[in-house]
Amino acid sequence: MMSLFRSHGLFLPFIKRFPDIKICRVKRRSQGCMTICTVIRHRWMKSSCWSISAVREFSSNASEKVNSIALTCFFGENSKHIDHGKSTLADRLLEITGDSLFLFPVNYLDKLQVERERGITVKAQTASCIYQHDGQTYLLNLIGTPGHVDFSYEVSRSISACQRVLLIVDANQGIQAQTVASFYLAFEAQLTIIPVINKVDITEIIYHLSFKCSKHFIYISAKLGTNVDQVLQEVVKRIPPPTARVEDPFKALVFDSTFDHYRGVVANIALFGGHVSRGDKIVSAHLGKSYEVNELGLLRPDEHPTETLYAGQVGYVIAGMKEVKEAQIGDTLYLQKQSVELLPGFKPAKAMVFAGMYPMDQSEYTALRSAVEKLTLNDSSVTVQRDSSLALGAGWRLGFLGLLHMEVFNQLTAPTVPYKAVLASVKLIKVVEYLEPMVMGTIIAPDDFTGKIMTLCQSRRAVQKNMFYIDDHRVMMKYIFPLNEIVVDFYDQLKSMSSGYTSFDYEGAGYEAADLIKMDFLLNGRPVEELAIIVHKDSAYSAGKAICERLKESIPRQMFEIAVQAAIGTYRKNLLILGDIYAFINVLKRK
Repeated sequence: MMSLFRSHGLFLPFIKRFPDIKICRVKRRSQGCMTICTVIRHRWMKSSCWSISAVREFSSNASEKVNSIALTCFFGENSKHIDHGKSTLADRLLEITGDSLFLFPVNYLDKLQVERERGITVKAQTASCIYQHDGQTYLLNLIGTPGHVDFSYEVSRSISACQRVLLIVDANQGIQAQTVASFYLAFEAQLTIIPVINKVDITEIIYHLSFKCSKHFIYISAKLGTNVDQVLQEVVKRIPPPTARVEDPFKALVFDSTFDHYRGVVANIALFGGHVSRGDKIVSAHLGKSYEVNELGLLRPDEHPTETLYAGQVGYVIAGMKEVKEAQIGDTLYLQKQSVELLPGFKPAKAMVFAGMYPMDQSEYTALRSAVEKLTLNDSSVTVQRDSSLALGAGWRLGFLGLLHMEVFNQLTAPTVPYKAVLASVKLIKVVEYLEPMVMGTIIAPDDFTGKIMTLCQSRRAVQKNMFYIDDHRVMMKYIFPLNEIVVDFYDQLKSMSSGYTSFDYEGAGYEAADLIKMDFLLNGRPVEELAIIVHKDSAYSAGKAICERLKESIPRQMFEIAVQAAIGTYRKNLLILGDIYAFINVLKRK
């Protein structure tokens, strides 16, 4: 936008229309050259947005210019319909520290197209900013994370690279189910939590806060910039610098990675000791291979190359990794010929929803496999297993953390849920019982909708475990759900019947025996094995009827009748065919 206005000579007149923005020109000497820079200040900015960055100067002499380095992380509740303002707060903090220029609130850390279209954060983003307070300079490494439950793995990975967290809560909506889950995630990691109450500029919220203010919370309006500078002051005051020292051997944690078609793998690292420079030989602890560092630098939030990264900093490194498997999330990097203690890494994500991906033409299998590997490098929470279908050929079975996660990646087939079958013996494949995955669901809703929600849960074969009031008007309910009952439209129905005020979160709760049956579909009396599905006995009729109606609309019109049937097997053996009435009576008594 700036280059567009400048090219048409409209940049300065356009900026002057905003009374809160001031423009001045200053002279700056850099490497023996005098440069005239345009400085743009907002009324609540403490520093300026320079058109020429000082990152190289800052990193070249970090030990003198950094008095304290603090790592922090943003996360909170950001459900499917409600935004709690994490990305907006990140924009304001970047403006205050002078790392970016925004004429409008644009959620700068949400770089993906799908994030801007849906208005949600999908992938964690890192930004390093320089903050001056009381005559000292601080380097703050900010990690903005998603809040939706489907992207909780991004939060867990980011927490391992942080010392403290900011828990953002919408003052209008209050604490949601995912907010509680994020709180315990940081609490178990023994991180200091700084609670921030956002959207206090709403008239109704101002009235209530006048009676319930607490000194332990920071009350802000990220949209208007109210008290945003206080957040940085509290971060500097409450967060001590990392214990990592530059004198220690180099040790870094790979907490994220992306793939660039021209440069290869770009790994985001957090340094827990020592320093690394361009040209150094580093070793991957996962594979034991050595690489030469071609490029490294800070993320502000765009890439700014530097010569060296020091302990406590968060940045990126490009070391000539060409294969996807070389950039393992949670891997430890260290200098060649130096032995270090490996970092803990991350727990692998557990997929809850599965979908099949198949190429339209089997000749494109190799190209699609390469594309899937590169996509999984950008999103390590996606699990990939090879699969084959009689109708579709060779493909993959992709595992996701939820329906929204699957939609963001690529929705190709209907969601499926894996089941376990207990076999009678190894040689004879005879199923004794089926086990279906279960989840523990947490529902927080206003007490006015309790009856409707309980009716919905009972219709989904849920078992109530606990229910209690968390305040005067909200109820927390815990249910054990079959995973198959919630992965399709449960959350949407829950939001619809409560006018969007209900939040839902779930976690795995093992497997339980279930009365599952195999449903075959017959066309003119011939079973089509590719269409067979596993359903619960109670929902067999409705599922079979719905699929038969869809097949009726999908099958092209023919010159003869085609009978479409759904069959689940016989109730018992028909002994009348044998003609022995006494044998039939004896067997009927036993059954």
